[in-house]
Amino acid sequence: MADPEIGLPRTESQFSLDRGKSPEIDEANEKKSPEYDDCERASSTSATQEPIVWHYLTYETPLPSPSRVLSPTASGTSLPEPPNLLKYQSPFEWPESRKSLITWLSCAATAVTAFTAGSYSMGDQQMMDEWGVSQVAITVGITTFTTGFALAPMVLAPFSEIQGRRPVFIVTGIMFVILQLCCAVCRSYPGMLVARFFTGTFCSTFSTMVGGVVSDIYHTQDRNTPMALFSGAALFGTGLGPLVCGFIAQHTTWRWIFYLQVITCGVLMIAVVFFFKETRGSVILSRKAKALNRYYDALEAAGYYGHEMPLPSDPSKTAAQRIRWKVKSDEERASLGRMISISVYRPFHLLVTEPVVFFFSLWVAFSWAVLYMTFAAIPLVYQTNHDFNLEQSGAIFTALSVASIISTVVSIYSEKIAVKYYPHTQKSPEGRLYFACIQSALLPIGLFWFGWTQFSSIPWIVPTLGIGAATMGIFSIYLAVFNYLADTYHRYASSALAAQSFCRNMLGGIFPLITTQMFHRMTFQGASSFLGGVGAVLTLVPFVLLFWGPRIRARSKFASEIMET
Repeated sequence: MADPEIGLPRTESQFSLDRGKSPEIDEANEKKSPEYDDCERASSTSATQEPIVWHYLTYETPLPSPSRVLSPTASGTSLPEPPNLLKYQSPFEWPESRKSLITWLSCAATAVTAFTAGSYSMGDQQMMDEWGVSQVAITVGITTFTTGFALAPMVLAPFSEIQGRRPVFIVTGIMFVILQLCCAVCRSYPGMLVARFFTGTFCSTFSTMVGGVVSDIYHTQDRNTPMALFSGAALFGTGLGPLVCGFIAQHTTWRWIFYLQVITCGVLMIAVVFFFKETRGSVILSRKAKALNRYYDALEAAGYYGHEMPLPSDPSKTAAQRIRWKVKSDEERASLGRMISISVYRPFHLLVTEPVVFFFSLWVAFSWAVLYMTFAAIPLVYQTNHDFNLEQSGAIFTALSVASIISTVVSIYSEKIAVKYYPHTQKSPEGRLYFACIQSALLPIGLFWFGWTQFSSIPWIVPTLGIGAATMGIFSIYLAVFNYLADTYHRYASSALAAQSFCRNMLGGIFPLITTQMFHRMTFQGASSFLGGVGAVLTLVPFVLLFWGPRIRARSKFASEIMET
């Protein structure tokens, strides 16, 4: 529970001091003897010489009242104004309206990031003609983007733990807008690759850290809905990018693909600056401790020393004590260099030592690779078999966006049904996998569906529905991996999620390079069937964990440590 106080508690005598004079105190002072004045003066002088005692502050710590011990210089001085502690409230205790605003703003940022990933492919033909390079060379722009996206969070994440989410979002968001402008005005192929790498680097925070934001403001049992919205935003933006930018590339220059994003990202950054509040609990608590300490400094500067603290021997009694607050997480935090080295090392350590992390990373990486393959596969198939132009091919990506919306709604309501009728499924991480076991099968089903209906004699809507089915499968995999790893590894979750993010983005960036060659050499049907077969095998991953998950977690050094605490 967070501290409910808006200001520090104050005694009646303190309110009198705020008014400057009190008749009762004046009357009492008139009755004091000189000997009493000497004793009070000696007591107050000793209070000013007492050492400061530091205590740990938590959100549950009751704040003591200022003591009545005054220094000889405090006569007639008003108490300094106490700080407003409402802004230092625990994010878990925020009102739902504020949590919803932060969640929707974070999801909008995720959608914009995903839009950036997919929009680039719609301008590849114009860039090829302008710079005289091959399609594979132009597609490297997607690979460099995902490379920056995969590597950057390992370095940027520690900054968000020390400085908070908001400063990192603002700084990287501004750089994101600048680099989108660099892409728009770029005049050379190498320059575009460099700009795309740094675009992926700085916009990665709007996707990878959103999971951290959700965990900052929602308890585990309440995270499914915001995480479903986050996952849906990622897939919705991925489909929206080619959809919108196919129209732009068909009717104007490829540069407007990036100019549009400069405008949208700029508007988003304005919203982040004005409406996004800090969510990192340890950072907010540290700021609360500093605010209280500044207030105590001001009290002592005005001549008021000490706060009524419970006696260790008898908590029912109190004594005046000069105190200051500190936060345990600040003392336990390693140096920035150490944190970065751990942030880089631990994900790969978990990847090679934890079977759960490895197979979940493989599962989600394959699904993400299939998603990114659509950037090349959809225009290739529909322009070849159905004589679609660029704008019409881009319109097929509507299937991704619509499927992501449907999946989000289904996921939210399926969770509510599970909680109501099967509450026992929520008592372990494996409870997150029941619906994923069913829905993830849509990925291989959708791939076979797409592969064997992509003939010119079959209406274009039929394979398009297959794309939508595969997208729903990808959504369920993405959400299940995030939820399961977070529930299983707890304080190691950021490293486990960084491992899957690295694999997901690296494989997602590589597959578009080989899509055209694969579909030509293996035929459209053969390539889709091969991918569907791999997807079918990987669909066994959640079933294995569903039956043997507790036993596997018990043998894990990292997961079992959490189970024992």
